[in-house]
Amino acid sequence: MPVGRRRSTALAAAVATAAALGATALATVGATTASAAEVPLKDYELTWGIKETYRNYVATFAKGSFTPADGATQAAGNGAFTFVDGTGTYESTGHTVDLAFGGSLAIESTAHRFALTLSDVRFDSKDAEITADVTRDGTTQDDVPLATVAVTREMKDMATTLTEEAAEVFGSAGYKGAAGDPLTVARKTPPAPGPTPSTDAPTTEPSTTPSPTATQTQPEDPEPTATETTSTAPGPSVTATASTGSSPSATAPATAAPAKGEIADGTLGWGVKESFRTYVVDGHAKGRVTVSGGATQAAGNGAFTFKDATGTYDTDADTLTASFQGAVNFKGHETNGTYGLDLTLSNLKATLDGGTGTLTADVNSLGTRTRGVVLADLKAKSADLTARNDVITVDGVAATLTAASEQVFGNYRAGTALDAVDLSVALSEDAQLPDGDGTTGGSGASGGSGTTGGTGGASGSTTGGTGSTIGGTGTTTGGSIGGGSLASTGADIPGPALGTAAGVAVAVGAGAVFAARRRRTQA
Repeated sequence: MPVGRRRSTALAAAVATAAALGATALATVGATTASAAEVPLKDYELTWGIKETYRNYVATFAKGSFTPADGATQAAGNGAFTFVDGTGTYESTGHTVDLAFGGSLAIESTAHRFALTLSDVRFDSKDAEITADVTRDGTTQDDVPLATVAVTREMKDMATTLTEEAAEVFGSAGYKGAAGDPLTVARKTPPAPGPTPSTDAPTTEPSTTPSPTATQTQPEDPEPTATETTSTAPGPSVTATASTGSSPSATAPATAAPAKGEIADGTLGWGVKESFRTYVVDGHAKGRVTVSGGATQAAGNGAFTFKDATGTYDTDADTLTASFQGAVNFKGHETNGTYGLDLTLSNLKATLDGGTGTLTADVNSLGTRTRGVVLADLKAKSADLTARNDVITVDGVAATLTAASEQVFGNYRAGTALDAVDLSVALSEDAQLPDGDGTTGGSGASGGSGTTGGTGGASGSTTGGTGSTIGGTGTTTGGSIGGGSLASTGADIPGPALGTAAGVAVAVGAGAVFAARRRRTQA
């Protein structure tokens, strides 16, 4: 592994020195340099799970453990890690932040004989990367780049891509260029409202309309544009998008279906579990996923769509029972033409009653078929089943693995979060189901020669494996700013940094300049 870049750790001392100088000394620098000011930041947290499949591999196949220390924590259910006490700077010219975090994470497996520790985790939005010091066998490599980051102004759920160095650290060549878990950087304690004095805020609350002096030093925080945020523009609700009539009104047409009756058609979107699909295709199973019977799969080993729904509904009672056509087969662990994994799910059926319900399927595992296995408990965001233009749409239904299906997927336990379920059912023959279910590729198969996954070995490989017990990898699309900048126009401090930076800027006055930028050298 190439030796990483070592950055100076003198930031805290530099910030303290700048604060001690006070506004009087800083004013001598001159207001003309204010545009290049670096505002100190502190009290930030960084949350990142590395990669969900890697966490599950360590906890299952490798029989290993994650041990956060020095203030770092891990979310319940083998979740993501949070590093604390983030300090650094906001640079107002390029609108970038550079933050270093406290806490360490030890990763160890006695079964596969590896042990490593991550510490001094850093996020630099200018370089758009996460780095960490990596200690193995008593040797520490500084500032190893673990992932590149699709930086957004909000610094929330930013998509990450694992580096070649991360693939070496975590023991899987397949991790190079693979999607990591989303990254969030946020201030732990937002500035308290009101004029309460503190070391981080002016002695009086800044006016909504800054004075001419404050205007020179306190960057504005305009509403983000579409290119500055991952959020979509305001629009109709998910339910309203099912409407395809010529009128923009969400009111049902005069020919609306009755409050209860037979379902005419419908689709069910479900990915089973993203980490399970990855395990089969790109992981240790080295297998493939095949859809049939009218089911489709989204590109890139994505989620499945089952079609041709039949069943009943009652919008007054908020009940729904729908069965769907199509099947999906997971096959892997092949030895001399015999598969250790050969699992088919078909005849999926979803029921909802007051916002809760179940998802069942016929399960054929290695030639043994069991009908009506309750795969998941369902919980919708709302109990209401309102029809729009004779279509009921219920998206983002939480699905949780049941005890009855523990044997279906092997390593998962009851209570594990599965992929969310999306339902759309037509109540009349001429009702138009929403388009754009995201599926492509017809009834083809997702093959897999990828190397992600595996069981490691005596050499200490930490190759990833099957999925985690909670959550998903998560990605954020759109909103990334080229070059790592957190804002593309204006003098915008990123939203999470605004409270701290604005307070400091007002406190030090028009000529305040913090020259505490760490110098970087090549190790």
